[in-house]
Amino acid sequence: MSDPATRRLAAIDIGTVTTRLLIADVGPEDITEVFRSTDITHLGEGLAETGELSGAAMARVESVVVRYAAELHAHDVESHAAVATSASRDAANAGEFAAMLARHGIEPRIVDGSTEARLAFAGATHGIVGEGLLVSDIGGGSTELILGRAFEQGGTKLAEVVEERSIDIGSRRMTEMFLDSDLPTSSELDRARSWGRDELASFFDSLTERPRLSIALAGTATTLSAIRQGMAVYDPDLVHGSTLTRAEIVKLLGRLAALPLDRRREEVVGLDPGRAPVIVAGTLILELVLELAGLDSTTVSEHDILYGIVLDAYASIS
Repeated sequence: MSDPATRRLAAIDIGTVTTRLLIADVGPEDITEVFRSTDITHLGEGLAETGELSGAAMARVESVVVRYAAELHAHDVESHAAVATSASRDAANAGEFAAMLARHGIEPRIVDGSTEARLAFAGATHGIVGEGLLVSDIGGGSTELILGRAFEQGGTKLAEVVEERSIDIGSRRMTEMFLDSDLPTSSELDRARSWGRDELASFFDSLTERPRLSIALAGTATTLSAIRQGMAVYDPDLVHGSTLTRAEIVKLLGRLAALPLDRRREEVVGLDPGRAPVIVAGTLILELVLELAGLDSTTVSEHDILYGIVLDAYASIS
């Protein structure tokens, strides 16, 4: 970090399915990743039924956050920001959960859907210039859809959101509502598809311009890219910027839905076993996004809400 304008910052994203950390050197021109960790913690497990985060789920996240706090210290992080999203927004005991993490020096900000969408778009469009950019961030409890553009003006990179929506449709939420069987039945998949299409359609119906390019973020999209590429060891450099066609997504959905959970975990190269219970629903949601957008493919991006968080933090301290 020879440039005095560069700051070492960290972002923590506490989602419904995963908890993630990014440590990066952030400057006026670029983001250089220093350390990254993704941990499947299933914070939202059982939330749809009880309305609360379970003690076991909170403990899983807490153990990961303790490790993250040690990484912040080991990497001499100047400042960090943590956000908690859909599961924490929905839970009656979110305050108890936030206080649990604060005891370890990590105080999560429970963000609303609009803020989550804005951060996701900022991260996804880092290094991209274009019009009609549709960013989809499929989480466990919600999906953020953002249409906008990214451009340079006077040497400064700017992102402009045209329309954004946070919709309560996510891979865990859909799984717990509809995909009850170990091997999803045709009836369950049909009901999930019908509900998902209804939930997502209002966003696309409201658009005054059509999307030109889809950018898919988060674990569903990156996992599907890893599966398509047969990655026994995950390689973010090969995933970032890769393309998934809608036909490939439909084929992957059929393959994944035809396997019972234990075989999905054991046999599908590129699939983290911890994500196996929710990957069918996530794949279905991504297929529906492309169908409703009228697009035949999506670019997969590793530049997601974590990038948006560190960019936001950098702007606030620079």
